[in-house]
Amino acid sequence: MARRLPKQSTPIDTELAHLPPDLRWREWMSRVEAVIFASAEPVSRETLARVVGRDCSIDLLIDDLREDLRGRPYELVAVAGGWLHRTKPAYADIIRASGAPTEPPADLSPYEATVLMAIGYFQPVTRSELSKIFGKEVSRDTIASLRQAAFLASGPRSPTPGAPYTYVTAPAFLSAFGFDTLRDLPDIEMLEDAGLLSRHQISADAMSLAADDENEDE
Repeated sequence: MARRLPKQSTPIDTELAHLPPDLRWREWMSRVEAVIFASAEPVSRETLARVVGRDCSIDLLIDDLREDLRGRPYELVAVAGGWLHRTKPAYADIIRASGAPTEPPADLSPYEATVLMAIGYFQPVTRSELSKIFGKEVSRDTIASLRQAAFLASGPRSPTPGAPYTYVTAPAFLSAFGFDTLRDLPDIEMLEDAGLLSRHQISADAMSLAADDENEDE
């Protein structure tokens, strides 16, 4: 379960008019970094705006914070429409070698992660369409596991016979894979070259798939 920031008990001075401009900016930077550091989820622009002045530019603050962190082993990353504080990828092996306890990622198998990535590319997509992509059945258990991890949500009903459910990615998908938006997904040609996905495998006769195989519970 994600950590929740404590509710604000007393009003705070966001304008800081009593401070000279340079100290005011530095205090706003510290506030924004503190909020992002304390959150286990991407922090939105609207959330950060609550702790700084009305005329403060969040984007410029983030730019200055990133510059401050340039030589540090962690950074601010844009994820799912917000920002997260993360260790730089170059230190991943060092952290694993240390054995230090870290916040565990979602426990996905390589196959589940690949199915999830396929849904990211082809959404909204039905389970039978996913099965055609992989050349074997994608089980209900696999979909249920991804839904339980909050990576998937139900999309619109498919116009195919039986009106099966389609699946789309949830915001947690972007956060887990470090994407800001779906436009940040890697070029699908990389996955095609690796033999994992094919954009051509969903053929025109997909609409003739048996409806009883598709009529799933939400």
